[in-house]
Amino acid sequence: MTHDAKRAARVTLLARRRAYTVAERESAAEAVQAELVALVRRLRPTRVAAYAPVGGEPGGPGLPAVLADALPPGAELLLPVLRHDLDLDWAPWAGAGAMVAAGRGIREPDTPRRGVDGIVTAELVVVPALAVDRRGVRLGRGGGSYDRALARVPATAFTVTPLYDGELLDEVPAEPHDRPVRAALTPSGGLHALPTSVAPHTSAGRTGP
Repeated sequence: MTHDAKRAARVTLLARRRAYTVAERESAAEAVQAELVALVRRLRPTRVAAYAPVGGEPGGPGLPAVLADALPPGAELLLPVLRHDLDLDWAPWAGAGAMVAAGRGIREPDTPRRGVDGIVTAELVVVPALAVDRRGVRLGRGGGSYDRALARVPATAFTVTPLYDGELLDEVPAEPHDRPVRAALTPSGGLHALPTSVAPHTSAGRTGP
C-alpha cells in the first residue's frame, strides 16, 4: 500500500510541476539559488555534493554553476553520475562545457569519478525530491539512488532538498529504506529546518516549522 501511495503522490506532484509556466519556474529557480548561495556562504563547506536539475526541477539548470561560484577558494562541487545499478557515483564539476548527456534526461560531469563513497566527505549535500515532509522524509522518483547515497553521508553533513512552494508536506508515504534530510528549501519560505535535525548555527533564509 505504501508503494501505491508513493506512486499516486508522484503522479500528482509531477503533474503540478508540469503545469508551471516558464516564468514561474525561472522565478522559483532564482529564489532557490539565492537561498542556497546564502547557505553555502554561511557554512563555507570545503566539499559540496549537489545535482544538475533537469525537467523543471527546483533550482533550474544553472544551479551547479551558481553553487560553484559561491564556494570558498579551494572548495569542490561534486555532481552525481548514475550507475547501471541505479547507485550514484560522484565526479567534480568542471564547468558547463564538461557536462555530457546521459540516460533518463540527466546531464553528468565528464570528469574523473570518485566512486560511490565520493559523497562521504561532503559537508553540504543538496538532494532532489518531489516532496519532503515535516519529519524530513523525501519522496523521490522511485529509483532509490539518493537513499543509497544518503546512507553514506555522515551525520555531521547538512542535507537539504530544494522544492517548489506547496511541496513541503505534513507527511509523505515512507518505507524503512527512506533516508531523511535535515532541511527543505522553498522559494517563498526559505530554509525550513526539520525536526530530525539541528539547523546550521547561522541559518539562511527564514527557518520555519
